[in-house]
Amino acid sequence: MTISSSPVRLSLDEAYELSRDVLSRNGMNAQHAASVAQSVVAGQRDECQSHGMYRLLVCVKGLRSAQVSGNAQPDVFDVSAALTRVDAHAGFSQVAFAAGVDELIRKANEVGVAALAINNCFHFSALWQEVEMLAERGVAAMAMTPSHACVAPAGGSKPLFGTNPFAFAWPRPGDFPFVFDFATSMVARGDIELAARNQQSIPEDWAIDACGQPTRDPARALDGAMLTFGSYKGSALSAMIELLAGPLIGDWMSFESLAKDAGAAITPHHGELIVAFGLNKFGGGDGCAKSNLARAEVLFHAIVDQGARLPSQRRFAARARSLREGVQIDRALFDEINAL
Repeated sequence: MTISSSPVRLSLDEAYELSRDVLSRNGMNAQHAASVAQSVVAGQRDECQSHGMYRLLVCVKGLRSAQVSGNAQPDVFDVSAALTRVDAHAGFSQVAFAAGVDELIRKANEVGVAALAINNCFHFSALWQEVEMLAERGVAAMAMTPSHACVAPAGGSKPLFGTNPFAFAWPRPGDFPFVFDFATSMVARGDIELAARNQQSIPEDWAIDACGQPTRDPARALDGAMLTFGSYKGSALSAMIELLAGPLIGDWMSFESLAKDAGAAITPHHGELIVAFGLNKFGGGDGCAKSNLARAEVLFHAIVDQGARLPSQRRFAARARSLREGVQIDRALFDEINAL
């Protein structure tokens, strides 16, 4: 590995090997270590630091707690023509998703719309990774999941919701699909955790302290509650995600996941819902679907032509840069990962 003062630069292969080795040495089998290592390196590659190699710390903490299984074999259930369910058996969501994704795509193309419900998983990964891959395989898709309760509902002051991300992807010609992925909180919780690690202040509209007052101190924010984006609009979307990826699929909501954690402070344990749309079925056949995709391109070009950017453009630019130059990791984080 090429090590300089700070930050440390690694090739993508070196980042993957380091991540995989850390996970393997802490109890993951080869399948789990490869899948989770690919996920955290993808986050680092795309400069999504809160979902990058920083997440190795909490992965290892979960493995050492004995609550997270690094050897679980997911069970896949063919529930109906449009629904597949995967029981992760307390393993990581990436492995469960890989077990069910082929069935999800097949059903979406055959029926028109299909769902994949993942239960009993530990989940930390960025949802764009899943929906982007689905779009690259020719289906439109959306995904959602709750988290640990750390976000106050609009008008409230106590944690109830998780950051509750929602992601969507649409197939496009060329290298990248149309993708967006956002937390229904003002920011991902990992961004506040990283600010605390680096002793940086945060914007005042991200969170409130334990007394319900706005704060720029990330430590006070972590002890208080994060805020939803768009006030009541983000709060309503967050509640929707709690319901669709919680009670609908028979899994935990964010406040239940936090209670189950019981102070261990490990990755949230709950479920995930992914819905895929077969373009040919909805579009009226192959020829019509191609025409409809072309019409969608008119929309995308109209956005860009007036100086706006499409979601994930900065992430895709970061990916191209990382493929050329490798990734950078804060020296202190690199040393902490190596110590694992």
